[in-house]
Amino acid sequence: MWRPSCVSAPANVTTTPYERASGPDHRSQARKEQRRVLLADTSWRGGELARALTDQIDSWIADDSDVLPDGWAVAAAAGYERGELCPGSDVDVILLHPDGADDGQVRAMAQQLWYPLWDSGIALSAATHSPGSALQLAGSELATATALIRLRPVAGDAALVLGVAGAARRHWAERAEHWLRALGESVEERHERAGEVAFLLEPDLKEGRGGLRDVHALAWARQTGHRSVAGADEQPIADLVGPARLLLDVRVELHRTTGRRSDRLALQEQDAVAASLGIGDADELMRSVSQAARTIAWSSDRFWARVLGRLGPTRRRRLLRRRPDATPTPVTHRRLAAGVAVRVRPSGDEVVITDDAPLDDPTLILRTAAAAAGAGLPLARSTLKRLAAGAVGPGDPWPSAARNELVALLGSGPPALAVFEALDRYGLLTRILPEWEQVRARPQRNPLHRYTVDWHLCQAALRANDLVRKVARPDLLLVGCWLHDIGKGFPGDHVVVGAAIVERIARRMGFERADVETLVALEQHHLLLPTVATRRDISDPRTIESVVDVVRDPETLALLRALSEADSLATGPAAWNDSKRLLLDQLTHAAAAALAGVPAPAVDRRPSSDDLALVHEARRTGTARLRAAADRVTIAAPDRTGLFALVAGVLSLHGLEVVSGEVRTTDDGVALDRFQVAARFGGDPDWGRIAADVQAAYTGQLDLAKRLARRERSWDRQRRSEGAQPAQPEVFVDPDGSASATVVEVRAPDGPGVLHRLAGALAGAGFDIRAARVTTLGHEVVDVFYVVRPDPDGGPGQRLTDRESLEAVRRTLLGALA
Repeated sequence: MWRPSCVSAPANVTTTPYERASGPDHRSQARKEQRRVLLADTSWRGGELARALTDQIDSWIADDSDVLPDGWAVAAAAGYERGELCPGSDVDVILLHPDGADDGQVRAMAQQLWYPLWDSGIALSAATHSPGSALQLAGSELATATALIRLRPVAGDAALVLGVAGAARRHWAERAEHWLRALGESVEERHERAGEVAFLLEPDLKEGRGGLRDVHALAWARQTGHRSVAGADEQPIADLVGPARLLLDVRVELHRTTGRRSDRLALQEQDAVAASLGIGDADELMRSVSQAARTIAWSSDRFWARVLGRLGPTRRRRLLRRRPDATPTPVTHRRLAAGVAVRVRPSGDEVVITDDAPLDDPTLILRTAAAAAGAGLPLARSTLKRLAAGAVGPGDPWPSAARNELVALLGSGPPALAVFEALDRYGLLTRILPEWEQVRARPQRNPLHRYTVDWHLCQAALRANDLVRKVARPDLLLVGCWLHDIGKGFPGDHVVVGAAIVERIARRMGFERADVETLVALEQHHLLLPTVATRRDISDPRTIESVVDVVRDPETLALLRALSEADSLATGPAAWNDSKRLLLDQLTHAAAAALAGVPAPAVDRRPSSDDLALVHEARRTGTARLRAAADRVTIAAPDRTGLFALVAGVLSLHGLEVVSGEVRTTDDGVALDRFQVAARFGGDPDWGRIAADVQAAYTGQLDLAKRLARRERSWDRQRRSEGAQPAQPEVFVDPDGSASATVVEVRAPDGPGVLHRLAGALAGAGFDIRAARVTTLGHEVVDVFYVVRPDPDGGPGQRLTDRESLEAVRRTLLGALA
């Protein structure tokens, strides 16, 4: 956003020129009410409301500008100039005064104009300039230069405003090549920072790739009039008007419904924005946003690729191009595959199909796409249009060559993403795979996911490229990753529905029967390993049996392990970490050993020398002792009921989430509890303070329940302000999930102290926790406890098998969550 040199409201000013002796001007309160009424009027929506807000500010400035001396003016810039004021937008204005004006007069006039707007609650971004100072600043700052090339007179001397804008445009055009390069670099940096609008589930409507700022950047670039801009547009500029209008509509309503100026369309805000715009639901809204952003991103990317390609990478190349006697570089072709070639051009190479390429060849689309991805080059627009107009799909069944080209495309790494986007843009992706239409631009109601379903599938295939050497069938891994969530586009459980769809697709692709069965198994069980690894005790033999009962051959097991990693990496940063990698590896190795009929490597559960020292210290002092390293914390204390709950509560007080926990008790009654933790808000834990609080809670000197209750109230207020809808708690009891304990799985809304309450409730009901594993899924947690009935003789405890005990556990936990 443009930030001009502002005249800020001084904190120590007690009066202003427009104030009366009795208090502030009546206009401020009246204008606040006018703005409130306008924002509450639902007959104004989206861009219409932005225009109305602009007109309102125009009228207020006009009312206050009768004091402007001759030769002075107020100009609108940026979004205010364009009539795109959102409820939370800055109002960018410039007070223009003659060169040589008295500083005191300038300051007094600025205060007289700006204070009524500030006091009316307007987010004013105001500047004062003479024509000379404005143009001097525009010569060195990109943001100021782009703001000044379009100014709109609001009050005062209109000729002054138009003169400054005209001079700024001339200076902009005189340094066109410099500004184009700077603008292109800023676009790339902004995309890296803000991410995608089309594919992210919570996109930045303004700054993201395919957002409103890309449309503005295209307009600024065209304003240079540079020869590299001529003919660089991929599509008519008019095609971007509708998509830009839609994004503006959504941005306006996002500001209005949330009362905030954030441009990130969060999951919990999408329903309200959809309702405000009269759109059916959040999914329909996000599909529309995705489609609009894809159109803008496609045009922006191709425009900048051509412009920067024509400018060339070096100063020498630019000088040669300017020489009148320089020989133009001829357009030549280099063959890539049958009917596919590289067109070599000064503005950048691109992949084309040759004039004799047979459009009735069922492998042509995929062969062209694979060749482009393999070469790391874009597909030419003319080629995409030719393929869209007449090329046939792979058919049913596919020829083996088409399947091979698909695998080559999926295995091309990052360049494949741009090719998939190009195919999607011209409707060729659904010609290859008709089922793709059902997942195209489909949002996901899961805060762990970052991308729409279609882009998540492409990202998963990309991530699988790093894992192909770890499996015997890379082709099945790539295709399996690309299709693993295809069922999300259809009604019903996406795994069950997806299995039937994948079977149909795999047969159509011409895979052999055994390969079809493997691909179906990958779809059916792609959640198996992550779920078991993160929610079950891997050292329990029953856990390994449950995996082997489902996955019956080592090859499929290896494919599932690789798919699990690719899927997690493509989901988002919260879905993958070193702990999850370790758990998946341990589970996979144990299951592979069982499939091979050899004993799995025994999990060494003996206390380490450090643990034994900690136990000895706890026994000697009769108090709780703590040792921490990185994300692991071990606590030893004379055992007593509720120790696990106590430690979980203290960790929660310090902003630490328990990822997993294990409880052990030595023969002489000292508990040894191990926890893996993660900092909820980042940063390094203060283990000294945590140890002191554990000790205080253990000795009764810390009122843990009161402290946690205060944190939970604060958490609830924050969640309500975010509009988050808490999930209903659920408890599942599996008496056969372990050979030595009863497995209890709890799904509940996330929050501080949840694990403490659950563990405390189990302890209060007379049950012991042998192990625990915790998973956070956005606003929800899944806590799994391995529960036993205590042995009065100090033994390991007994599983709960009778119906009465199982129901008692369920009621206890639901009561703790009520």
